This record gives sequence, C-alpha cells and structure tokens, in this order.
Amino acid sequence: MILAKLAGVALVVSAATGPNIDPTNPTANLSMQQKNAAMQPLVRSATDCITQTVAADPRFRENDLGDLIVDSIASCVEPVRAMIDAYDHYFGEGSGEAFFMGPYLDVLPRVVTKSSTPQ
Repeated sequence: MILAKLAGVALVVSAATGPNIDPTNPTANLSMQQKNAAMQPLVRSATDCITQTVAADPRFRENDLGDLIVDSIASCVEPVRAMIDAYDHYFGEGSGEAFFMGPYLDVLPRVVTKSSTPQ
C-alpha cells in the first residue's frame, strides 16, 4: 500500500518540477566516493525535511508511519526533487527515481523513527 502511494507521489513530484541540475556538466571523471560525497547534503536535506514534517504531525503517535511519510512528501517536494535530480546527474538518468523508491525508502522509516523519538 505504501509503495503504491509513494510511486504516485514520485510521479507527481516528477511532473510538477523540472530538473534543477545541468545535464551537460561532465561527471564521468568523478569517483564513486566523490559522487556519494556530493549527494550527502541533498540526501540529508530531504531526510531532515521528511523527519521534521512527520515529527510535527499530530498523528505521529497514532497513525501508520508509512502514511505519514507519504503525506510529508508534498511538503518536501523541493529537497526530494533536488536529491532525485542530483542522483540522475551523478549516476545516470532514471537512477534518482530508482534510488528514491528503493534504498532510500527502505531505510527512511527507521531513520524517521530514530530521529523523531526522544533519546
């Protein structure tokens, strides 16, 4: 259920915004470590936005975390889009959506839970 909702949100985000990265900028000479380092601030920005939005939601303690994450994407379109576009830029067209829908969303619920609960 959450995957279908997130796929829909990802399509809306893709259609609602254009790429923010210049695709003519050559990145072929960058190492994998350099590409990952360039991505970290963008991943952190998107994750922080989603985490803060979920934590501020009054339904946080009583609702399914997946639904809250899906709902938070609308408030975090800009950093999420920037992350996806940059991933496409560094790793190839289409890889940003695959990263977002795969590895990123796989760990996001744990990160949101860990960041939103008092220590």
